[in-house]
Amino acid sequence: MREDSTKIGDKKYKMKEYEIKRGSTLEERIVDLKGAVEEYFGPITGTEIQEGQELYVVENPVNPIFKKVSIGAGKYPGKKDTLIVDFEELPIPEIIANGDIELAADAVSVKNEFLLKATGKDSKARRKAMKKDVE
Repeated sequence: MREDSTKIGDKKYKMKEYEIKRGSTLEERIVDLKGAVEEYFGPITGTEIQEGQELYVVENPVNPIFKKVSIGAGKYPGKKDTLIVDFEELPIPEIIANGDIELAADAVSVKNEFLLKATGKDSKARRKAMKKDVE
């Protein structure tokens, strides 16, 4: 997994890239990425380009813990495709103050289910890959 910071205006966003499980491609795992994004997060409101990659954007996700969700396929010449995600979420103190703990748990579940379907890796395998990339 690769993590990049992108600065847009005065905000800094963390975009993450996840490798797809060995032996499969993102297109095999999710035939209709746009449809899957809408199924898990809500209607797509547009697209944006981050680091030369087009991402689907959901400005008003179904789960209000997410402020904005951006997801796309990372295609690089000579490299295996990746899944690019950028989840903008409410700050934890705001979630606690609003009493939205259950919504936060649901948001984590939705994220993990989507990432498992797209990458073929559960959260433990994704963490392990992230630690390996850092070393």
